[in-house]
Order: sequence, then structure tokens, then C-alpha cells
Amino acid sequence: MVRRGARGFNVTSMPYEARVYINNQVLVPASLSRALGINHYRNAIITIEYNGFRTQFRVKLLRTRNTDSRQFTIPRSVREAYGIKPLDTVRVVSIEPGNGEKATG
Repeated sequence: MVRRGARGFNVTSMPYEARVYINNQVLVPASLSRALGINHYRNAIITIEYNGFRTQFRVKLLRTRNTDSRQFTIPRSVREAYGIKPLDTVRVVSIEPGNGEKATG
């Protein structure tokens, strides 16, 4: 089988640093998603660090059709409380599967 597309990010351990996209989303690379075993989960509990402050929140993991990479949106209340803006870099400290609900199909 021939691999197609871009190579992607080779991140396989936590913590890692990620850039916040314009739409306030953060990428979880496919290699990390597979390593953590979260590629079939819909929800997750995320812990991030920004400017020395650490916060934890529950998010819905967004997915694309053909890859194991995931994205999540940083909640507005967290962005406003800590001053997180698009193109800032956040440190993702931990990602844990939320409430055990797996995606079907």
C-alpha cells in the first residue's frame, strides 16, 4: 500500500506544543491520536498550559473522514479567561478519553 498525502507531524508523547488556529481549534496529530488510543472517542478531557497557567476542560473531538488526526475547539470561557488568541502557542499537557463514549462507524 502506498501512502498518499503530506507526511504530517511526528508527535507521539505528551506534552506537546500546538498553534491555535484562526477558528480557535487545536490539532491533535494522527500519530499522537493513535499513541493515546483516542482516535475512536468523541469526547476528551484536555489539560492545557498557557503563560504558566494550567486549565482543564471537556471538549468534543472533531475528525476528518480519512485520517486519525483530531481537532478540538478551546471553549470561549477558557479563551477569554486566559487571553488565548488565534496563532498563539499552547502546551497540551494531557488528553484523556471523556466518559468512555466511542464513536460508531
